[in-house]
Amino acid sequence: MTGPDTAAVYRADFEVQAAAFVDEHRQMLLASLDGLTEEEARARLVPSKTTLLGLVKHAVFVERVWFGEAVTGQSRAELGIAASPDDSFDLAAEDTIESVRASYRDAIALSRTASAGLSGDVVFSGNRRGSLTLRWILLHVLRELAQHCGHADILREQLLARRNQ
Repeated sequence: MTGPDTAAVYRADFEVQAAAFVDEHRQMLLASLDGLTEEEARARLVPSKTTLLGLVKHAVFVERVWFGEAVTGQSRAELGIAASPDDSFDLAAEDTIESVRASYRDAIALSRTASAGLSGDVVFSGNRRGSLTLRWILLHVLRELAQHCGHADILREQLLARRNQ
């Protein structure tokens, strides 16, 4: 996908622009794990469950809720995801940087397929809030990813600073 800061995206319709921004944030979140050890990716630096690996695992949940549950109406159990956002940060013993990255890439691919070629005006009725347009979903996912990229930047900075102590 072309990044949002290109002439082609400047002139594109909303759906192309929104997808470019969402994809940029997806890649930033994936890159937050670059060069880290498994221990660093799992490190709890704040009182909450928030870890870098947990943030990416939560992003899998976000993708599946908004482009799985909302689009198909399938339950979270049927989609194989956590029951709640808070639970989606929980790391299993078998979760690794590569396995969580692979799960996120798979979720992204499913999201892209679910929204491919659709207008932002398309309405999906499977979310617990009720019917929502693709436009709202794209903006909400962008909001979530932007927030979590900020969290990831701070956590990564703390982890890298620890190396120099």
